[in-house]
Amino acid sequence: MSFFITATDTNAGKTYVTALLLRALRAEGRDAVGYKPVSCGDRDDAVILVEAGDHAEPMDAVNPLWYSSAVAPYVAGLLENRPLDPAGLLDGYRALAARHEIVLVEGVGGWEVPLAPGYGVPDLAADLGLPVLLVVSNKLGALNHTILTVKAIQARGLTCAGLVFNNAADELDTAAITNKGVIEDLCGIPVLTDIIRGQEDIDVEGFLALLS
Repeated sequence: MSFFITATDTNAGKTYVTALLLRALRAEGRDAVGYKPVSCGDRDDAVILVEAGDHAEPMDAVNPLWYSSAVAPYVAGLLENRPLDPAGLLDGYRALAARHEIVLVEGVGGWEVPLAPGYGVPDLAADLGLPVLLVVSNKLGALNHTILTVKAIQARGLTCAGLVFNNAADELDTAAITNKGVIEDLCGIPVLTDIIRGQEDIDVEGFLALLS
């Protein structure tokens, strides 16, 4: 089973979490690779996914579309006169899925990022038809961002399969400490794991249970 990985915001830790999951899955003997359909500004995230996937796929297969402009893909396509072609991104995923057991598809920014005229991240996720993992930037405001995003995912008829809490700050404040304890009651989605700054591995027990 493959997954679409999105987040409550830009820089919430999607690539960090995706890479941790890839390394852990491959360490468990699962044939997992990453897929970053579109990058903007640089390809650093894609480089990380290629490395986490043990170079099982080349850069252009992992990241078929790269804009040099560090803006939303919709805007980058206008600036560079290269409109995003959804069909090409879907074909890229299908090619990887035909070769590998698990493909972790990393989205762009948050859930509502526009990709092309009339087409955004929710449309891409819906076309892929994959269960969604939501990376939560654990801080003040995370409850609001998480509940809104979960509702938006479900409104597209997709399954939000689990939450991953990313604790980016060195020290957790009261909001960060209590968020994890109440979020499952508020949105009904399980917290699969939470990670701390600089963590180099991840417990994939909950994640592997989704695959069984």
